[in-house]
Amino acid sequence: MMENNNNTSGGLFGGISGMGSSNNLQGLSPYLNIDTSYLQSSPEYLFDQETKRGKMEKSFSAIGTAVCIGAGLGGAHGLYDGVRQTALADLSGKLRRTQIMNYTLKGGASVGNALGTVAVLYSLTHCLISLTVYEEDDEPKSLVSGAVTGAIFKSTAGWKRCLRGAGIGLGLASFWAYGFNRNETVQSYL
Repeated sequence: MMENNNNTSGGLFGGISGMGSSNNLQGLSPYLNIDTSYLQSSPEYLFDQETKRGKMEKSFSAIGTAVCIGAGLGGAHGLYDGVRQTALADLSGKLRRTQIMNYTLKGGASVGNALGTVAVLYSLTHCLISLTVYEEDDEPKSLVSGAVTGAIFKSTAGWKRCLRGAGIGLGLASFWAYGFNRNETVQSYL
C-alpha cells in the first residue's frame, strides 16, 4: 500500500506538495490517502444553534403545509368533479382527458391558494398580537387570531358572511388551541 520513506512530501493528500513535508505518515489514512489530522472532529453548522426562530419564521412550514394540503384536497375534488361532469356530458377521448385535467388543476390551485391565504392571515395576526400583547398563554391569542382571520377572509362577501367567517375561524382556532395543540406529539413539532 504505502511506503514510509523520507522523500514523500506531506500535505492534505499524500502526493501533493506545497503544504509542507511530513516525514511521519502514521496519521495518513491508507484507504483515502489523506491526513486525518487536518479533519476537524467537531461538526460545523451553517447557522447558530443557540439562536431561536421567530414566530413568523416558525409559521413558514405551516403556511407551506396548508398550501400543499389544500392543493391535494382541491385536486382530488376536482378530479372527482371532472370525471362526473365529463361523464354527464358524454365526452370521450382527448377532450374528456383535457377537461378532467382542467377540473383537477383548477380545483387544486383554488383550494391551495385559499388555504395558503388563510394560513398567512392567521400567522400574521398571531405574530402582530404576540408583538403587542406579551402573555405566556397562546390560547387567547390563537382565538383572537382565528376570529380576525375568518373575518378578514370573508370581509368582501358582506357583513353576514364576515361574521360567519369570524365564527368559523374562532371555532377552528378553539379546536386548535384547546384540543389538538395540547397533544404531546403535536407539541414536539411546534
